[in-house]
Amino acid sequence: MSEKKTNSNRRDFLTGRVLKQAAEQAGDQLANYLNDATEDFAAPTGGSTIRLSTRAMATEFAVVMNPSPDPQVMHASDALDMLHELEQLMTVYKNDSEMSRVNSTAAAGPVSMDPRLFEILDQARQICLDTAGSFDPSSGPLITLWRECRQQGRIPSQQEIDNCLQHTGIDQFEFDNSKQTIQFRSPENELNLGGIGKGYALDIAGQFLTEQELENWLFYGGFSSILARGTHNQLPGWPIGIKNPLFTNQRLGTVLLQNTSMSTSGSSVQHFRHDGKRYGHILDPRTGWPVSELLSVTVIAPHAALADALSTAFYVIGIEKALEYCDNHSEVGTILIPPPTQGRKLSPVIRGIPNEFLFLDRDQLLSQ
Repeated sequence: MSEKKTNSNRRDFLTGRVLKQAAEQAGDQLANYLNDATEDFAAPTGGSTIRLSTRAMATEFAVVMNPSPDPQVMHASDALDMLHELEQLMTVYKNDSEMSRVNSTAAAGPVSMDPRLFEILDQARQICLDTAGSFDPSSGPLITLWRECRQQGRIPSQQEIDNCLQHTGIDQFEFDNSKQTIQFRSPENELNLGGIGKGYALDIAGQFLTEQELENWLFYGGFSSILARGTHNQLPGWPIGIKNPLFTNQRLGTVLLQNTSMSTSGSSVQHFRHDGKRYGHILDPRTGWPVSELLSVTVIAPHAALADALSTAFYVIGIEKALEYCDNHSEVGTILIPPPTQGRKLSPVIRGIPNEFLFLDRDQLLSQ
């Protein structure tokens, strides 16, 4: 079925009788993120919602709204449609995408591009510089190497990693902000927005919703990126569940998000073992090897793209440097969860998140 026909069908669906029924039957489920009622730690809970979704960037994106008249639902549908255009702009998995065109031609000379693509690439470059290379949009060759080795049932050699490192690092890319062009040093260079693209898509689609004067909504992409605006269920924000990284079927707590974004990174799900050793999927771009100091990192930031990139960067740089970053950027908050020192109870390290917006299950925490 063509994308145009799919979008048309969704619009017809939303304007019909089924929309009214969906709103009436939404109940108290706020997607997978929102907190179910629990008496364990008096966390805020969600109420009735309307939810629309689409699949883009190899994951599910959804808009969750408070029940209200039809116009907000139509605008939400239009925002979801925008994601497919943004995917075509940023993906490296389609040969005809704008990002693939830049990767294939920028070694020959400065390349201009869609202003939105330059904007997010320049954001990624700046975050890379601000985090001393712990988030790096040029680390695609390393990611590819580890993926191929995993498929072969082995880990890469240091020589293979060193070969990749010769072609990574943001200093190998020349950005011209006045002309909005980028030039690569080598044909082996590559830019990849895998660690920030979903967040940027949420920011752009969320900006559209704001322009349409929608005040209260939650927009998420996959299981890691969330953008929230306004309030829900008479709460000062949207209640978002935080999983226990050791037991992912357990809810560690709830955070209230209002006019901000949240992203979580960790290796509890994506990892593999070789010769009895566990390797996570998050690489340190500076060394080419997986990192494992933390179980998970949650970042709250003004924009989803920034939250996305920083959750990866904080996972790489560890607790001390992550806290230092937050101390220097008061708009950023974080929940850092290291492995337990004894037993199975956790000791989260929290910075920049007010107590009135964070509710943790004390039974799962190590007494301080």
